[in-house]
Amino acid sequence: MSFSGDVKEELLRIQPEKNCCMLAELSALTQCCASLRLAGGGKIRVVYETENSALAKRIFLLLKRRMEITPQLEFNRHKRLGGRRLSILTVPEADSRRLLIALRMIQESEAGPVFKGVPRAAMTRRCCRAAFIRASFLGGGSVTAPEQEYRLEFISSAARSDTLIKMLEKSGIEGRVAHRRDGEIVYVRRGDDVVSCLALMGAHRALLDMENTRINRDARNRANRARNCDEANLKKQLSAGESQAQAIVAYSLAHSLSGLPAELQEIGRLRMLHPEASLEELGQMLQNPIGKSGANHRMRKLMEIIRE
Repeated sequence: MSFSGDVKEELLRIQPEKNCCMLAELSALTQCCASLRLAGGGKIRVVYETENSALAKRIFLLLKRRMEITPQLEFNRHKRLGGRRLSILTVPEADSRRLLIALRMIQESEAGPVFKGVPRAAMTRRCCRAAFIRASFLGGGSVTAPEQEYRLEFISSAARSDTLIKMLEKSGIEGRVAHRRDGEIVYVRRGDDVVSCLALMGAHRALLDMENTRINRDARNRANRARNCDEANLKKQLSAGESQAQAIVAYSLAHSLSGLPAELQEIGRLRMLHPEASLEELGQMLQNPIGKSGANHRMRKLMEIIRE
């Protein structure tokens, strides 16, 4: 199963208990999964369609528990979808009108019902925002596996994008809109915002998986940077040691090292024998070992004499 599938499976286990949260989920799922069938004479039926049988069960239970509506459930196989089974829930005409009014998709007026199209209810409570965003993800969302990149998407439309963006912003999450040939998507890109969105929806297990992956990736990046730095320092050290050794060999052939102080002769001969050694290692090779600072002082003094 994909990472998105794992997240949805985890979210489907969360059961909203408050009436307001159940209504918020129904609002989002109606936007994502439902269509309105006009039967004439002002009659409307709400029809939900989904390939996810667990999501169909969730919609059925939400309608039953929150609205006391029992939709008609049937299954259909679409050749266009590769023969996959489609779950179809049809809400009766009388109950459809009551549902749409509860979701504020239509409003009753003196001239009759006014069709609003998309719910625009202001969900100010954090629990309702979480329920709305969770249901939007269940109805048409995806998240990239943390090993690849940070990106969480909601399939949307021009009418729904503003509502979803505002929901995310009120929760401290930056959402953006991208236009595609078949509609729009609302997406979250920054790693911290993706993590916050998963936490808001209640996908805590997926959140831990993503955080563990991020920690491991950061650790690998730090190790790679340290290794690259060590390699650069080693190359620099080898280059300096070889240059010193070549300069000492040239001086020895032209002037001999015997005229130099004994401590400079000793470190000069060691450098010619061990051009790859660090100053600290050269210091430990001396008859009377000294530290890196002392070896550096002697080498610098020797190189000044050679350059003269």
